[in-house]
Amino acid sequence: MTSDLKIPATDVTLAADHWGDPADPPVVLLHGGGQTRHSWRQTGRELAASGWYTLSVDLRGHGDSGWSPDGVYGMDRLAGDVRALTEFLGRPPVLIGASMGGNACLAALGRQPDLALGLVLVDVSPFFQPSGTDRIRAFMASRPDGFADLDEVADAVAAYLPHRPRPKNLDGLRKNLRERNGRFFWHWDPALMQPPTEHAVQRDPMIDSARLGAAASALRVPTLLVRGGSSDVLSVGDAQRFLELVPHAEFCDVAGAHHMVAGDDNAVFDRLIGGFLERRIRSRLSAWTDHRRP
Repeated sequence: MTSDLKIPATDVTLAADHWGDPADPPVVLLHGGGQTRHSWRQTGRELAASGWYTLSVDLRGHGDSGWSPDGVYGMDRLAGDVRALTEFLGRPPVLIGASMGGNACLAALGRQPDLALGLVLVDVSPFFQPSGTDRIRAFMASRPDGFADLDEVADAVAAYLPHRPRPKNLDGLRKNLRERNGRFFWHWDPALMQPPTEHAVQRDPMIDSARLGAAASALRVPTLLVRGGSSDVLSVGDAQRFLELVPHAEFCDVAGAHHMVAGDDNAVFDRLIGGFLERRIRSRLSAWTDHRRP
């Protein structure tokens, strides 16, 4: 793995890790709100080992990527960043997005349907459970004054994710934090949590079901929706509504996994993604290549 990619977008620079041979078909991994590119580390390695050139990117306002200079975040900005990533690659990738990252991918494809080879949405759709998204926002907005030490951080994470064991090696938490004046703060821009009404020029909220629903209806690329079986964000009914809009899409429910599916059951998640890519994308690329041969 290397992590020296700095990818220019319209008004920020995006940080990325990458694995594999750049000549292989590209896959772009986009995390959810409050996460970083590091959440895809295992998946990135697995895909690269299977012959995919894989980029895991920090969304704007997260990790080592730039923060919006005017403090404005929304689907137009995120979708523009997805387009910038495809321009950087110089060819359509497979887009894999979790939660906020999935919305960014879907919004980008709504504007440019041929932007990607395929789409994987992880526990996200135009339809969702507000109680689940409210819980995420509450966590992200908590502790604006930061933490005194890594033990406090670990306690906060354990309370937010009670189904996971409390981390034993607290040093691993540092990649999700920034340190200032002896205190630890979450790695995301606090402006992400401001209500849209506080942004003088904000016109598009982070989630726009009508816009995302229209984008879903227009999808023509191979599509996979992955739901965490214990998710409080995407219900079975929400998934069914998405599949009615996108009848060609495949659907997988990962039993026992919560909203952050890959982190809850990475082995099962990687098998699902790998199978979809080989079955729906690799075969499509092979047929396209055969068709172009003289």
